[in-house]
Amino acid sequence: MQLSVIILNYNVRYFLEQCVLSVQKALENIDGEIIVIDNNSFDDSCAMMQQRFPNIKLIQNKENTGFPKGNNSAVREAKGNFLCILNPDTVVAEDTFEKILNSQLITHNPQLGIIGCKLIDGTGNFLPESKRGIPTPWVAFTKIFGLYNWFPNSSLFNKYYAQHLNENQSGKVDILVGAFMVMKRELYNQLEGFDENCFMYADDIDLSYRALLLQKHNYYFHETTVIHYKGESTVKDATYMKHFREFMNFFYQKHFKQSLFFNLMARFGAFYFSVVKVFKGKVKTKVKPNHYILVSDNEALKEKLEGNLQKSVERMSLEKGKVVISQTISEVQNVQVILDMNYTGFKNAIGFLEENKNNSLTFKLLPIESNFIIGSNSSNDRGEVINL
Repeated sequence: MQLSVIILNYNVRYFLEQCVLSVQKALENIDGEIIVIDNNSFDDSCAMMQQRFPNIKLIQNKENTGFPKGNNSAVREAKGNFLCILNPDTVVAEDTFEKILNSQLITHNPQLGIIGCKLIDGTGNFLPESKRGIPTPWVAFTKIFGLYNWFPNSSLFNKYYAQHLNENQSGKVDILVGAFMVMKRELYNQLEGFDENCFMYADDIDLSYRALLLQKHNYYFHETTVIHYKGESTVKDATYMKHFREFMNFFYQKHFKQSLFFNLMARFGAFYFSVVKVFKGKVKTKVKPNHYILVSDNEALKEKLEGNLQKSVERMSLEKGKVVISQTISEVQNVQVILDMNYTGFKNAIGFLEENKNNSLTFKLLPIESNFIIGSNSSNDRGEVINL
């Protein structure tokens, strides 16, 4: 078998359903399998999997064992020569795995380590954690205080997000994100998988770094794009800084030594962001769209949405196989575009999000043969599900 896709789920039933549907499409021309591990979710994730995907292997843990242990248990049952560690709140394109498995990174690279890809959020914006550098105390300091934004071209300040490459350049990087990682199963076993002493947060950094210690080369591959609806707010606050400090300390104690410099700066950063949050005031409430566009060939779906949303919905068709929104519409404020995956396909939808990320639009996807729409109107939250 060529590829095993490992998806660890915890209480994201609708995101999981959409993810599995996209992976199924992406495996149609590949000898592959999907393994879903559920970490004792209290929603109906497992019931959904059993009903909708009875032929997909489902591992049901009786407790939340954490990210590393959950993935490691699934890999022990995987049969593929290659593995993809994939978050459940992701959407892959139909050709994502084919592009990676057929790339020269794999066919001409005996020292291949881990491959990551271009990740975007639900608003179409690039996620910089798609590619990162080794987070030494100094590099972590530049991340905490945003120095990488001020000096993006300086090698002294731009290493946390590996800014020697832009988002549309493939190349070697040190660290990749656990939301999407492809590697040989042989390498994963050689690394003994994720470190189970780390419950979450630092596991992908640790695995990437240990691959480098084996003289392997990790790569960022920009030629395929995957949506990642981030599960936690990216707003920096005291809680964020607490987690950041904890996972960095785990990494330092394991591979280097405890850094008093980093601890001091992280504590100051936690205080700084707490003060900033107070002055920012309350988070703005979400505003419902005042205009909806459905990209679909299904008139009955349009009527169903209008009844559910209590708003008129304009239906549009693909133009030469692509989603095209006129400039006039994109300039109107508070427009939401609903993309019917039965009609557009996942790759088309992902491309549309990328192309229209700054056009004052928000997006929802209707997964294949599903009765809900899902998406995110902000890069700072996981997103929203609307049952139809």
